[in-house]
Amino acid sequence: MSYITINEFLKDWEQESSATLKVLSALTDESLNVKVYDEGRTLGFIAWHLAVTLQEMCSRAGLMISASNIEEESPVFAEIILKSYDKLSKSLVQGLNLNWNDNSLSEEVEMYGEMWTKSQVLDSLVKHQIHHRGQITVLMRQAGLKVPGFYGPSKEEWESMGLQPPM
Repeated sequence: MSYITINEFLKDWEQESSATLKVLSALTDESLNVKVYDEGRTLGFIAWHLAVTLQEMCSRAGLMISASNIEEESPVFAEIILKSYDKLSKSLVQGLNLNWNDNSLSEEVEMYGEMWTKSQVLDSLVKHQIHHRGQITVLMRQAGLKVPGFYGPSKEEWESMGLQPPM
């Protein structure tokens, strides 16, 4: 999707960042080391990647956002990932409201060797969240964690209501 207005993005971002916060809130310190396979990324790495990519992509697009305690390495505490993501997400919203406008969405910036509109950058941020959140939920189940629903009830939420999850 190409965003025409900042408000279009902010509506999507509110829903998607809320869903990401629900997922990150369910992580435990012990779950951060879970992998699908030996050479794969850990749950903690992917969760941290979600947080730090906000700052990295925005800075490439000329939108400076920040949160304290942002380091290269994945934290060993789930709460640090959650709090950092939350601060960066809020900083993104604030930065957009202060520094970009609807007209700036058509401006091009260099992103990873290509020219993207700022609208494409915002679209990629949303899709990036969705992609990695899906990976995280698979790893959460492998770690024995309950997966929260975000586009409707999860399997665990259906069961807690005494209902069979739809097949």
